[in-house]
Amino acid sequence: MPGHRTKGFCASAAALALCAVLAGCGGSGESAGGGKVVLRYTWWGNPDRAERTEQAVALFEKQHPDIDVTTSFSGYDAYKQKLATQAAGGDAPDVMQLDYRQIDQYASGGVLLDLAKQKSALRTSEIDQGLLATGRVDGLQYAIPQGQGTETVVYDVEAWKKSGVPLPGESWTWSRWAEAMRALAKKTGRPGGTDPGQSEDAFEVWLRGQGKSLYTKDGGLGFTADDLTRWWTFTDRLRREGAVSPAEQTTQLDGSVENTPLGRGKATSDVNWDAPASGYLALVPTGVALAPMPSGEDGAPGQYFKPSMFLGVSANTGHPKEAAQLVDFMINDRQAAKILGASRSMPVNEIIRDEIGPRLTDFDKTIADFQESLDGKLEDPPQAPPSGDNALQSTFQRDYDQVSYERMSPREAAENYVTEAKAELRS
Repeated sequence: MPGHRTKGFCASAAALALCAVLAGCGGSGESAGGGKVVLRYTWWGNPDRAERTEQAVALFEKQHPDIDVTTSFSGYDAYKQKLATQAAGGDAPDVMQLDYRQIDQYASGGVLLDLAKQKSALRTSEIDQGLLATGRVDGLQYAIPQGQGTETVVYDVEAWKKSGVPLPGESWTWSRWAEAMRALAKKTGRPGGTDPGQSEDAFEVWLRGQGKSLYTKDGGLGFTADDLTRWWTFTDRLRREGAVSPAEQTTQLDGSVENTPLGRGKATSDVNWDAPASGYLALVPTGVALAPMPSGEDGAPGQYFKPSMFLGVSANTGHPKEAAQLVDFMINDRQAAKILGASRSMPVNEIIRDEIGPRLTDFDKTIADFQESLDGKLEDPPQAPPSGDNALQSTFQRDYDQVSYERMSPREAAENYVTEAKAELRS
């Protein structure tokens, strides 16, 4: 689950569906010498997540000596582009990590297997049924949530404390957040945080704090050009004041923490998801902390718990049972859970989450404590976005780039976005 810009989806659902049925598209899954099954498993993430995942996969192979798993990972943007290309070519990996915003398009494109058909290999009874339902499209279970995450304001603890600016509290509003960004910039001589105007995720939190939503239940836009104009006017003003990062920094965002202003030592804070925030520890050696997302001016929370990511199986896999076994292991195995910790945020298996929560250490404990502090305070998550949202994330970033480089006014960019969004959602 990313906190920043994406490049969009490289193939339409129609193209994916066509490729899924063409005989020449091939299939995923191989057999190794000696009769072993070979599964391809891919994910996005930082080096910490990769190291833990490799350890968990090694344990899976030990428990399943007849299965070999080949793995690969990359930063979110590169991962998303590669997976889209593979899916369009009928060569999706056997097991793939998926974002909330990818499920509808991949499912409707015929890329994903209905996992309900693999009940003997995949157990879902210990997952909250509401959370589990977020992986369904038209009543079919195409993906299984792998973690429960939420957005956060992650910040350089030492720099913030040294500035003398009051630390963020549990009930700060967007206006108080803006005041803090201005104060930090004045005290530290660098932007207080990354400009959130480019982030569709941050905009969604802001919208929900206004009592609105990104999408309606029938898949239409849940906001107007006036709403988006207000958001971009708010963030553009902060950028012009130097309170948040300049255009030349935000246009370098690629989904990795390394290229954020906070990660590069150019800002004191960032808006990101809780699990990827662990990657900042290698970049901010004095330590980072997590604060809630700002609320609406009346205190209404816009933040919510959502599946941090999902696991899906290729519809073309030659080994559906073994692929489902790998998914089951990553979600339900207690030893795997201890290895993975909170690298994908907190486990979705409720029994395992209760077991490992008190035993977590270091930044895993930070994430667990952060989520616990929000229990009972957030609204229910929205339904998974419509398939067109994949392309619209890129459009959202592109149009805000025009604002941040002062080529368009917030009003012009907002009207342009809403026009394109409505057309994309109708297609």
